[in-house]
Amino acid sequence: MSIKTNASGYDMCRQPGSRPLEIVQYPYPTLRHKSKPVRRVDKELRKMVDEMFELMFASKGVGLAANQVDLPVRLFLLNEAGNPDEAESHVFINPIVTRPKGSEEKEEGCLSFPELYAPVKRPASVHVSAYNLKGEEFEGEVDGLFGRIVQHETDHLDGVLFIDRLSTTATMQVKEEVETFERQFASMQERGEIPEDDAIAKRVAELEDRYC
Repeated sequence: MSIKTNASGYDMCRQPGSRPLEIVQYPYPTLRHKSKPVRRVDKELRKMVDEMFELMFASKGVGLAANQVDLPVRLFLLNEAGNPDEAESHVFINPIVTRPKGSEEKEEGCLSFPELYAPVKRPASVHVSAYNLKGEEFEGEVDGLFGRIVQHETDHLDGVLFIDRLSTTATMQVKEEVETFERQFASMQERGEIPEDDAIAKRVAELEDRYC
């Protein structure tokens, strides 16, 4: 992996108040929402990122996208080891992935699909450009686990889930587990533990109007 940073300013969107963040599970509607670019970095956004890192490490994850915590902003986190003491932590704001090369299939999981794993075919390397919290643009070619996480999390920001990229055989193998997530979600909505889809969509729109 080779990343270089260019000094570059930009504006980003604000953190949604003091609402506690939590990782949502499939098929929560925000997971299918295409995130909008953030436009200003401020104290609240940094607090949001800190909280996201806490959630990610507590869940032993190596990446976490904003829409996985019900936020419609274009931002994700990455730590290859899932441990701040073992690997560097990265914040990718408004990432753009291009120049795919090669192909390889590896097993993937997702914090929004607890305990579900399946083989996913992706480019072996890609070029990524994004901003960090200091407003600096960075870019470079990424491969291996780092590159796979970048692709997985960027997919999230586009409303694409890893189950969408499975082969026909793999899709059939995880079908029962995916349907279990769907039944659990529907049951929780019926009990009022999760808002109805219309209410979730309204909140997402309000957040976009306010922060993007």
